[in-house]
Parts: sequence; C-alpha cells; structure tokens
Amino acid sequence: MAVPTYDHFIEPILRFLSTQSAPVAAKDAHEAAATALGLTFEQRQETVPSGQLVYKNRSGWAHDRLKRSGYSASPKHGYWQLTTAGADYAEASPSPLPQDEIERIASESNDVRLKPSVDGESMQLAEPPFAVNATAQSPDDRLDAATAEIRASVAGDVLELLRSVTPTFFEYVVLDVLHALGYGANRAALQRVGGSGDGGIDGVISLDKLGLEKVYVQAKRWQSVVGRPEIQAFFGALAGRRASKGVFITTSAFSPQAVQYAASVEKIVLVDGSKLAELMLDHGVGVSIRHIQIPRIDSDYFEEGAL
Repeated sequence: MAVPTYDHFIEPILRFLSTQSAPVAAKDAHEAAATALGLTFEQRQETVPSGQLVYKNRSGWAHDRLKRSGYSASPKHGYWQLTTAGADYAEASPSPLPQDEIERIASESNDVRLKPSVDGESMQLAEPPFAVNATAQSPDDRLDAATAEIRASVAGDVLELLRSVTPTFFEYVVLDVLHALGYGANRAALQRVGGSGDGGIDGVISLDKLGLEKVYVQAKRWQSVVGRPEIQAFFGALAGRRASKGVFITTSAFSPQAVQYAASVEKIVLVDGSKLAELMLDHGVGVSIRHIQIPRIDSDYFEEGAL
C-alpha cells in the first residue's frame, strides 16, 4: 500500500502541533503524523529518488502548506510551531477537517512565495508569477510549475534561516554570495571588517589582485525595514573612505525612501532579503542542487540518412 499523498498529512501535523506549547522538532512531527495515519514499517521505509523517506517528504510539504496559510511557522531551523492564527484555527475547526478545508490549505497558497513585509515585522505572501491550471498543463509545464514551487519554498526557508543566524555569520554569508557572483579575484580578496569601530563597513572586496579597486559592503540582519537614514549613513561611510562602490544587503526590506535615495547617489546597490535568498539559490550558496535526468528523443541518432 502506497504512502498517502501529502494532503493527508495536513490534519495530523496540525493536530499534533496544536498539542504542543513550545516549538517541536520536525522529526517528532513526522513520526506523530505517520503514527496518526497508521503507516506500516514498510511504508516508513519507502524513499523518493533523492533518498529522503517518503513520509517525511510529504509531512514536510504538509507543513509547508500550513506555513503558507499562516497557521504554522519555523521559529528556528528544524522546529515547527503553530502561529496564534493556527492555534485558533485548530481549536475552532471540527475533527476531522472537512475535505474542502483540506483542499483549501493544500492548494490555496501553493503558487506563492514568501517575502518580507513592508514593515519587516512578518512574512507575507507575494502574488504568483503565473497561474497554474494542472488540468490544462503539459508534463513539461507541470515540471516547470513544480520546480518553481520547490524553489519558492526553499527560498522562504533560506530567508527564515538568515534571519536567525548571528550578525557575524550573516556577514560571512554575504561575502560568500558576492564571491559566488564573481566579485573578488579569489575568496581571500573578500574580507570581513565588521565589529565595533567598523565605521559602518562590514566587508571589503578587492576587485583586482593589487586591491586598487574596492567595493564596500554593509550587511544588516534586520527584522525591521531599512530606511533612508541607514542608507545615508552608509553613503557617508563610503565618502569617508573615498569609495566609489557600495553594496547594502539586508534580510528585511528597504523603504521607498531608501530606494529613492540610493538611486539618486548611484554608487550604492541595494539587495533585500528576497533577492539575497534568490541569489543563494542561483549560485548554490547554503543549498544543494539535485539534478533530474529527463529523457528526450535524440532525433539525430534516428536520422537514417546520416548513417
């Protein structure tokens, strides 16, 4: 008997988390859901092509749907906890949940990605880049949609993790990303200088081997929005070093006034949390990439005239 699809895991995860007053390890939630669904030993041994256990994969996607519906969160890596809205929903909803509710949670937000809110205090859902109608899609379309969905989910998780690391570690992450983008003759050309008395500069990139041309970096692991005053202060730090290039990177977002000011001085590039997460995915920083082999007919091989 096959392991149930991930939508069957939504209610067991919701109910288990509703009994927990503190964040709980995801592995405990996986086991609780598997027990609630009555999975056999054999079912618990099934794996997806990547090697992950099927029931843990589907439990994880069920929690992803609860997160996107605003019912759960990951306060720290590997731990889950219902939000206030999720706890209220679990208490007010009948058990078992009606099928239309399961379908709503499973599909309502599956094509959106997480990004920082304008005030930086929470995560909000952005509009999907395209609408998905599975019944009208070709297999290639469904593959593209699934890839986009997985990417959006991982980007949201990366951003959550970035917001939980120490400021020092975040500065190193920023330098790793910039190096992956091709800045600096080598990794040693990117130096962290953050700390007390850093003068508003967290990192320096030498664009050439002699260090004659440099880019200065400010890295802010913030929850709140970055406003114009912070960008003006960074501009002042650049001017104090007679620098012509600066990059300001944050885990949150920039206010419209900050964006306008940066554009007016031209020498400063802004990278918000969503953009940073996308860059990490694009360049394999802090994430692993799984390659999928998709067969296609080699028309040249079957061209008899070429023999």
